[in-house]
Amino acid sequence: MTRVVVDPVTRIEGHLRIEATIEGGKITDAYSSGTMVRGFEKILKDRDPREAWAFVERACGVCTTVHALASVRSVEDALKITVPQNAELVRNLMFCTQYMQDHVVHFYHLHALDWVDVVSALSADPKATSDLAKTLSNWPKTSPGYFSDLQKRLKAFVDSGQLGIFANGYWGHPAYKLPKEVNLIGVAHYLEALEWQKEIVKVHTIFGGKNPHPNYLVGGVPCSFNINDVNAVNTEKLNFVSKLLKDAADFIEQVYIPDLMAIAGFYKDWAAIGGGLKNYMAYGDLPTKGYGDVDSFKFQRGAILDRDLTKVYDVNGRDENEIKEYISHSWYKYEGGDAVGLHPWKGETEFNFTGPKPPYEQLNVEGKYSWLKTPRWKEHPMEVGPLARALVAYAKGNKEVKEVVDEALKKLDVPITALFSTLGRTAARGLETRLIARWARGFFDELITNIRGGDVSTYAKGSWEPANWPSQCEGVGLTEAPRGALAHWIRIKDRKIDNYQLVVPSTWNASPRDPQGNRSAYEESLIGTPVAKNDEPLEIIRTIHSFDPCLACAVHLYDPDGKHVHQIQVN
Repeated sequence: MTRVVVDPVTRIEGHLRIEATIEGGKITDAYSSGTMVRGFEKILKDRDPREAWAFVERACGVCTTVHALASVRSVEDALKITVPQNAELVRNLMFCTQYMQDHVVHFYHLHALDWVDVVSALSADPKATSDLAKTLSNWPKTSPGYFSDLQKRLKAFVDSGQLGIFANGYWGHPAYKLPKEVNLIGVAHYLEALEWQKEIVKVHTIFGGKNPHPNYLVGGVPCSFNINDVNAVNTEKLNFVSKLLKDAADFIEQVYIPDLMAIAGFYKDWAAIGGGLKNYMAYGDLPTKGYGDVDSFKFQRGAILDRDLTKVYDVNGRDENEIKEYISHSWYKYEGGDAVGLHPWKGETEFNFTGPKPPYEQLNVEGKYSWLKTPRWKEHPMEVGPLARALVAYAKGNKEVKEVVDEALKKLDVPITALFSTLGRTAARGLETRLIARWARGFFDELITNIRGGDVSTYAKGSWEPANWPSQCEGVGLTEAPRGALAHWIRIKDRKIDNYQLVVPSTWNASPRDPQGNRSAYEESLIGTPVAKNDEPLEIIRTIHSFDPCLACAVHLYDPDGKHVHQIQVN
């Protein structure tokens, strides 16, 4: 028996430690630990609720925008504010932009190198690579000269002894299976995606003023439309948004999806590895008839238990019996004791760090071993994220989702059960990106129709009148971050934040065991995974990366000695 430690897990946002027990070449047990301390809830107490979005949006530089969206929705829910249709459409466009950029970045820059052997690409034949690339799509950058030049650039890295952005990979690992030419295509598109991703986020700068962390607003969006005014979102800016959306769709259809399918075809054995939990949950998003009409969402809301796709359960963020957070294996304390589960409206954020100070060999997994709390839905551990969204929509009979999923399954010649895997999780992310690109175009066209018809409203009047607020109220803002179900709960008292709690996707997926000893998604997904080389645990990284971990918003403010770090004076 061998205990393998991966700390930190790289190519993610935040700090994550994985410990896995390996026996007979397979993982028999696993532990996931977030190694920073949580604290955003304390920062927000007693602040103006309308300011919360600006703080929580900075929980992460990757999931930028979605925390702001969840925050303003929580306040709007508490104060019963309905935003105008144009504001909803702009929010949807910001949402779609984030997804397209985030998913492409994840596939190429955070996850592709788990499947693509960079060094192998050095010996690929540029002519054969060109011929292969032309069979995959109509993307223009496919000439032998293009791949030859790229290969020379890569060789210069290797010959210098410094692989730069490709350093410290497990190159040559026996788990790599791609032909040399596919590896070279992957490296080429890795570099192209670096250039592409900085363009699509300009949509955020047009509607939200900047990226990362664009501006949001309780009651609407912080932009105005006037087709002739240089200071407003005018015709020139709208035309630019149109071009950015088209270019994004082209890259997704001609680069991302062909690469995803080509790589998946060589790793079909991974359709039986990394499935983990059998329960899935999605809050849904992208309303088409207002946020209050859940049935109108493009991403649908619901929960699936035991992989039974014949039944989708309703999910209600306001029901205090549904979602609870536990701390039996987390470095926190509850007034009612470690075995108590608290709904976020009653959530507590009190630190109780009793663990070892880094560096240390192993976690005390019998006690507390993570800075993540452990959320449960009706006491069930749930996987959230692209796979959960795809399964909930598929089970509900969503025609658009079924079409792209069934097409991919047919092309790969695998059954629907192949989705319950590391490969399925990775494929689901790409397939929903195809849909997002189409939906973004639809939202944009609808917005243009409204503007041409004279509707330029982007803000619900009266949203900024605290004198009309009740003395006490509470709300929840539900959304889908790229990594999964995200919600912010707020309790407002005397016009100030009395309690604020975030339960983020990586809290669901990366959390430690619950009081009953049940594993969460990361831990469960590793059970049974084959590991060829204990000192190069590529297989562990593959499955963990398939979730696209983002620990930064799940845990915050790390100081191993518990000392005061810094104070910011706000006037």
